[in-house]
Amino acid sequence: MDAVSVVETEVRNRVRVRGIDPLADPASVRMVVDEVLADYAARSLGSSAVPIVDDDRVARDIVDAVAGLGPLQQYLDDPDIEEIWINAPGRIFVARGGRSELTATLLSREQVRDLVERMLKPSNRRVDLSSPFVDATLPDGSRIHVVIPDVTREHWAVNIRKFVVRAERLEELVRLGTLTEHAARFLDACVVSGLNIIVSGGTQAGKTTLLNCLAASIPPGERVVTVEEVFELKVPLPDVVAMQTRQPSLEGTGEIRLRRLVKEALRMRPSRIIVGEIRQEECLDLLIALNSGLPGMCSLHANSARDAVTKMCTLPLLAGENVGHAFVVPTVASSVDIVVHAMTDARGNRRVREIVGVPGRAEGDVIELEQLFLWRDDELVRGSGFPPHAERFGERGIDLPGLLTTGGSW
Repeated sequence: MDAVSVVETEVRNRVRVRGIDPLADPASVRMVVDEVLADYAARSLGSSAVPIVDDDRVARDIVDAVAGLGPLQQYLDDPDIEEIWINAPGRIFVARGGRSELTATLLSREQVRDLVERMLKPSNRRVDLSSPFVDATLPDGSRIHVVIPDVTREHWAVNIRKFVVRAERLEELVRLGTLTEHAARFLDACVVSGLNIIVSGGTQAGKTTLLNCLAASIPPGERVVTVEEVFELKVPLPDVVAMQTRQPSLEGTGEIRLRRLVKEALRMRPSRIIVGEIRQEECLDLLIALNSGLPGMCSLHANSARDAVTKMCTLPLLAGENVGHAFVVPTVASSVDIVVHAMTDARGNRRVREIVGVPGRAEGDVIELEQLFLWRDDELVRGSGFPPHAERFGERGIDLPGLLTTGGSW
């Protein structure tokens, strides 16, 4: 056994004896590593033991192995890397600046399984033949998705979407170039006025970040209930309850789906409800909540603001045969107020490409939209439309015509 292996084994023994949780307390693991390295250096003096030359590098590698994700930890620590995925033990990719790169890291099948088990441990979720898919979050907020054979052809497929906090408020999105100051001030006013907002876009378009920034504009006296598949939203308010779905047990019982959580949220006296992402029939329950006067926000996958509204009209149909367009279309028209559409450009930059208003009118199955902000000449500019519920802005002391013309002030 080489010197590094000897030190790592001793570190693992001491961590276990002292009852340290490596994932929850990496600082204590680092103290144990430094302690063991010092002991090893003292023992190696005047003996035949091979000395360790680069203590710092060895210490970092052992901490990564014991308290982190081993060979993958370097990518989690790199602020420029947005996502990590494993197609096979020898095919590990990362996304940097919106572009994918094949890394030189090689793992064994056992290492992949051990890493997945370590990543799932804090959330008490599992992956096996009865549940071949799993979504979970790491302690730092990063999201992990795993699929195993025989759903995949041969190897475990693992995606780690890092939780990179680049913005917490709309003003910060302006500095990043995601929004113009004019559009940001308008959206801030929409949130303060209690309008219902849908954030749409593709994968990695920044929907969750945008939803978090919008939530930061909610007045501090309100009570917010968030509902998600896995915890991703970080609402910076004093009165917040966060809920996530739950997988079924090994016996196939105990599953809690998103639709159930939306219903439960309404019993918790919320001032606002935020659904992390709408995917299926839970859209119906959200629409019913919004239509009852409860302000809310959610995100969904779509290629444009128009497609997002169309999808909002389609997803509720999954709830049952007794739900039809005759009910859903006018409900969407009267419940959704603003749609903010984001996308990632060819250079990997996240941009809000359009903001539309939903005035509440529909012709047949087509809901009328007002173009509030649109992408023109590589810039988000003011459109000709007017948002719904002008009276709500006035009740909050907001000069809506001035806001739409000049952007007003924060």
